[in-house]
Amino acid sequence: MTRGDILYSGKAKTIFLSEKPDELIVSFRDDITAFDGGKKDQLEGKGASNAGVSAFLFGLLEEAGVRTHFIRMEDPITMRVRKLNMIPLEVIVRNRAAGSIVRNYPFTEGQYFNPPIIVTDYKDDTRHDPMLNDDIIVALDLLTHEEIDAVKASALKVNRVMKAFFDGIGLDLVDFKIEYGRYGDAIMLGDEISMDSMRLWEKGTMKSMDKDVYRFEKGDVMEAYHAVSARITGSR
Repeated sequence: MTRGDILYSGKAKTIFLSEKPDELIVSFRDDITAFDGGKKDQLEGKGASNAGVSAFLFGLLEEAGVRTHFIRMEDPITMRVRKLNMIPLEVIVRNRAAGSIVRNYPFTEGQYFNPPIIVTDYKDDTRHDPMLNDDIIVALDLLTHEEIDAVKASALKVNRVMKAFFDGIGLDLVDFKIEYGRYGDAIMLGDEISMDSMRLWEKGTMKSMDKDVYRFEKGDVMEAYHAVSARITGSR
């Protein structure tokens, strides 16, 4: 692995150039943040936990026919990926009501959505990631209407694959956030899929097994992250 200059440093990952112009090196750090960075800490092992879960889920999705940026793991915290031109959208799929959708709308915590709800937010912390409709996405020249349909179809397929997997290991996939980018003419799934970007509840108890443990001080967040990682490892 040849790690080049830093291309971008985010809240919990650092992106490096590589020896290949169309590939990047992603280093998962032990940083954890919440509330647009208003709360932050470093937790030993957090980067490796998220990297391992992301790698597993990207592999699961690739096997199901979802194109992703994932190439391989270089070490426990370092991922090699295709270099995407990221689209500044957060695509959120909700199977049950939790978080902001309960605060902003008259839904009940835990309420099931059938079919799942897809929400798209503009990725910009300074604007607090405002929600977008399809017309605004097109007006901002982020996606065409046809591309929006394709991204939503992809997000629903991601949901079907991951929900079935998590059902099998005793976890309820409440909601998750994913991001997409352009790779030539193709639009691929990028960024990460981890406990930082999903809500997972233990089946039967609704116990949080994700970053909500950190956000709302529900216990030991690394205990939750390691428990999810262990269930995934045990499923192989």
